[in-house]
Amino acid sequence: MSAASGPTADGGHLRVTQVRSGISTKPKHRGTLRALGLRGVGQSRVLPDRPDVRGMLARVPHLVAVEPADAAAAADQQERNAASRQAHRVAEGRAARAAEETA
Repeated sequence: MSAASGPTADGGHLRVTQVRSGISTKPKHRGTLRALGLRGVGQSRVLPDRPDVRGMLARVPHLVAVEPADAAAAADQQERNAASRQAHRVAEGRAARAAEETA
């Protein structure tokens, strides 16, 4: 499925996978990859099928592969993101407590 095609059948989400490197591309292309949440070749993100996301995909069609995704994949990614944020907060709290103890 290309980035220029219509909305997905389930009406909601796209799985975007980076298939080529952003090295030696224009700075705007690298920025678009970062805005899409892609940090390396082979990484995937489930994104909402909205005009702003479609516009970003239209800027970098040579670097990404786009396919429809179901709501379960989107929910799974949200859960993983929440768990990662929580782990990061815990790690920051431990670091702050350790700094307080040594001071």
